[in-house]
Amino acid sequence: MKSLLTSLPLLLPAVYIWAEKQESLILAEGSPLTESKMIDARRAGVTYPDKIRVSRVKELPQPDDDDLMFVAKQVGLFSDRSHSLSLGYGICLQHDFGENRQILVHECVHVGQHEKRNGLRAFLGEYLRECIEPGYPFGSMEREAILISKDICKPATGKLAV
Repeated sequence: MKSLLTSLPLLLPAVYIWAEKQESLILAEGSPLTESKMIDARRAGVTYPDKIRVSRVKELPQPDDDDLMFVAKQVGLFSDRSHSLSLGYGICLQHDFGENRQILVHECVHVGQHEKRNGLRAFLGEYLRECIEPGYPFGSMEREAILISKDICKPATGKLAV
């Protein structure tokens, strides 16, 4: 994985171009969040949930570039377990997972992370570095998305915390 980390700066310009193009497509074609989903997005850390658009797709968009796909597969992205993707304010959800609240909230956490880093490029650079070292899904941003989405979506038990 060390060689992936050293080659990442060379790949990032192509990653940025692909990601920005995909975000533009999702923003143009996607649907806005409902009011209840905006509440979840705010709880997930999104400052501007009204900017989010969600596109439901048969398959997640993947880079055409062989080098980018090789790296993405090496770090665990676009695997059989990948059902969603956030790129800036654009979120893609596979049709079968379009109503899965926890997956949407997870992606909203990533949108909030993107906002805190002042943009898609800064977010992607940091996120992809973490996918390489310590490895996906062990980076701090992915762990945060997992934990926050589980917390927001946990069933109400009706018991008071002691």
